[in-house]
Amino acid sequence: MSQHRVWVYGDNVNTDIIFPGKYTYTLKTPEDIAAHALEDLDPAFATNVQVGDIIVAGENWGCGSSREQAVTCLRYNDVPIIIAASFSGLYFRNCVNQGVHPIICPELHRFLQTGDIITIDDAHTTLTLPNGRIFPIAPLSPSVRAIFDAGGLLPMLQTRFQPTE
Repeated sequence: MSQHRVWVYGDNVNTDIIFPGKYTYTLKTPEDIAAHALEDLDPAFATNVQVGDIIVAGENWGCGSSREQAVTCLRYNDVPIIIAASFSGLYFRNCVNQGVHPIICPELHRFLQTGDIITIDDAHTTLTLPNGRIFPIAPLSPSVRAIFDAGGLLPMLQTRFQPTE
């Protein structure tokens, strides 16, 4: 079992709100990118997020442009999981590619406030709220599980396709 503090956000949080477009081609280091995560929505996030904190959001998280930094800014802040009522398809795939676990749970955001602690079982099949309410989590496919186990798509491919001597 792992416990996680949550940051709760609403519906239609787009990639420009998650990571402002004005920084897309100017910031290069993980530290600089992490420092601007969610700055227009929640200026306290980047300075107060802790390792293992997770995002819980409403509908259509990550809509907008396919900006990789909208996922990496959260990963660089050590956010391992994003739970949303629904995701933009491109954002969901970018999460998988970057090794950030996207979980779809349509009702969860209605029962939590920022700062609450939730528990996720080791198999990632259920999550439990502070009041004891349990929500099921859909299991990952074997191919997606392999990507997460490797730390993202690029590390998985680098390992899988290393030249043999």
